[in-house]
Parts: sequence; structure tokens; C-alpha cells
Amino acid sequence: MSDVFEDMGPVDFLVVEFPGNRMTGEGFPLLVDLVDRGIIRVLDLLFVRKDDDGSVVALELADLDGDGTLDLSVFEGASSGLLGQDDLDEAGAALEPGNSAGILVYENLWAAPLARALRRGGAQLVAGGRIPVQALLASLDFAEAAEGDRPAA
Repeated sequence: MSDVFEDMGPVDFLVVEFPGNRMTGEGFPLLVDLVDRGIIRVLDLLFVRKDDDGSVVALELADLDGDGTLDLSVFEGASSGLLGQDDLDEAGAALEPGNSAGILVYENLWAAPLARALRRGGAQLVAGGRIPVQALLASLDFAEAAEGDRPAA
């Protein structure tokens, strides 16, 4: 089994909140495209809802856009076993009551060759992170404002 992990790319997760439980399905064809092109591999895909009383319940894959077909049938049964109840509770804690979320765990297949080469050379990932787009935009706005406050040279 360790050989399987040695060949894997980095694994990431996302928790995407849908206010008011409104899942349009608009992003799902793009997720399928990423899988079809070999950019990512879905390891887990779960949906949860946080009720008004704060309880978190798992949701079944469904026809999210109302066209009569199961939008995520390609991912039905996508469960590596990586996600446990603690993970669902933690995702639920991030949600506002009355909202739902998709929890996606995926392997970055595009980075697997680089990861393998680095591991063969003895390297290991010691930190990682993600910068939310909102934080990036706020930082750029701040930098532009600071640039405007400087006296001309």
C-alpha cells in the first residue's frame, strides 16, 4: 500500500457552502471535466446540511439542477474512507444554520510526477496552504491604495 501513496500527488480538500441549501449544479460539469482530463482524482465527495437547530446531517447525491438526471452519478460511491464523523462535524461547524456544503477530497494528479521526484530525492512537504480569493483581492486593493498614497518621485 505504501507504493500507492509514494505515487500519489498532493491531496487537498474543499468545503464549499451553499447558502439556503441552493445548489444549482453549475460547477459540477467543470468538476467532471477536471476528472476526465486527469487533473484531479476525486477521493471523497459528501454533502451535508446544517439544520436550524445546529445538527449536521449527510445528504444524498441528487438531481441538483432539476433536469431529471442525477448530476453527480459519476461520483456516486466516491468514498476513500478518509472522511470520518469528526470531519463532517468540523465542516458543519463552519456552516451557517440552514445552509449545506459539499466536502471534496481530491488528489492533484497533475502534481504527482513532481511529488514523486521530490520524494525520491528525500524531500517532504512540511507546510502548505491556500489563499482565499477574497483575501488576495483585499491585499491587492490595499497595495493599490498604498501606492496611491506615495508621493511622486
